[in-house]
Amino acid sequence: MFTGIVEEIGVVAELNNHDATGGTSLTIQLPATSQLLSDCHEGDSISVNGVCLTVVTFTNTASPPSFTVGIAPETLRLTNLGSLATSSRVNLERAVRADTRMGGHFVQGHVDTVATIASLTPDGNAVTIRFSPKEKSVLRYVVYKGYVALDGTSLTVTKVNDEEGWWEVMLISYTQERVVIAGKKAGETVNVEVDMMAKYAEKAMSGYVASLGEGGESGNALLEKVVERVVARRLGGGQ
Repeated sequence: MFTGIVEEIGVVAELNNHDATGGTSLTIQLPATSQLLSDCHEGDSISVNGVCLTVVTFTNTASPPSFTVGIAPETLRLTNLGSLATSSRVNLERAVRADTRMGGHFVQGHVDTVATIASLTPDGNAVTIRFSPKEKSVLRYVVYKGYVALDGTSLTVTKVNDEEGWWEVMLISYTQERVVIAGKKAGETVNVEVDMMAKYAEKAMSGYVASLGEGGESGNALLEKVVERVVARRLGGGQ
């Protein structure tokens, strides 16, 4: 579990598509003064551009410190990690501890889809960025003033358009200096994880609506019945 508050920006030192295990591995270098690996152990989870990955090796004594993670084929298919190259910058965050302050929102590190940057529009010292997701179905979880994790950064949605298929966020100057999204251009992609609480709410409501079903009625028909019952109760003076 993560918070979406980026701790460090690392740099890709090596992307090995056929490592000793026959798989793909990614080695990331940190700034010389970084404390990200100060309490690291092999097997720990670190979010790399919003993807929860397992540390297989690390060195905290060399300068600069670095760590290596393995990447599964499914992860390469669902995320933008395969597009990384040597010198690419990545957002990094360690998994939260029980005593960690929750500064962002609950982020699992499980990417739902990727989104393309449609535009970047300066607004004073801030910048508004519009995103178009590859999987349009995720838009039902993206709401105005809700949360979304983009490349692992917890951000607030400032505008959303379901019909046209996009949402926007705004980066203040402080955030621009501390996350990789601000350095990207239109046409580049980000990893997207929607707020998992929205998924739980959807499942709970779907189960409730289904429990009201009679004779295989559709969800819309059931919702209409629920509304009719509430209206009838209010008009009748019931509680």
